Amino acid sequence: MTIFEQKGTVNTEETLKIALKTAQERQMDIVVTSSEGDTALRLMQMSKEAGFAGKVVCVSCAYGSKEPGKNRLSDERRRQLTEGGVQVVTAAHALSGGERGLTKVFGSVHPVELIAHTLRMFGQGTKVCVEVALMALDCGSIDYGKPVVAVGGSGRGADTACVLTPGYTASLMETKIHEILCKPSLMD
Repeated sequence: MTIFEQKGTVNTEETLKIALKTAQERQMDIVVTSSEGDTALRLMQMSKEAGFAGKVVCVSCAYGSKEPGKNRLSDERRRQLTEGGVQVVTAAHALSGGERGLTKVFGSVHPVELIAHTLRMFGQGTKVCVEVALMALDCGSIDYGKPVVAVGGSGRGADTACVLTPGYTASLMETKIHEILCKPSLMD
């Protein structure tokens, strides 16, 4: 496992290299989170250069996640990605979505939020890796029961990659994290 000294975009290139190499060697698909599409676009370019034969799935935030009626992934970037062979999934966050709305209204903590906070003990990117894999499986973009390489981050860019087999969101406790390939140190 590679441990980065910092979190965030400074690790994007290396994280994508690690993820792509692992996916190629193990013949797995890759699921990457990308709010505005920059990370997914870079992975698309790298996968073409490497002759990657697996699927690349980009998971973006749901409409309204930052501003009502808007999506952070522009139509132009979405078109670029889909024309480049990347499947784009837009869905509500599997580990917060509706429960976050309940917490805002009632001020309590709900089970799925506890799971999300527990995963954050390994780093924000680990939680994101699990979440985007659940979302991709729910949408039928990856195959049930097959491990994938999931790429997440601690804000912008990518700094975490995991090999995992997701369950559907409705059965999220069936998710298995097999290996953390890289992540930032949590010493900060």
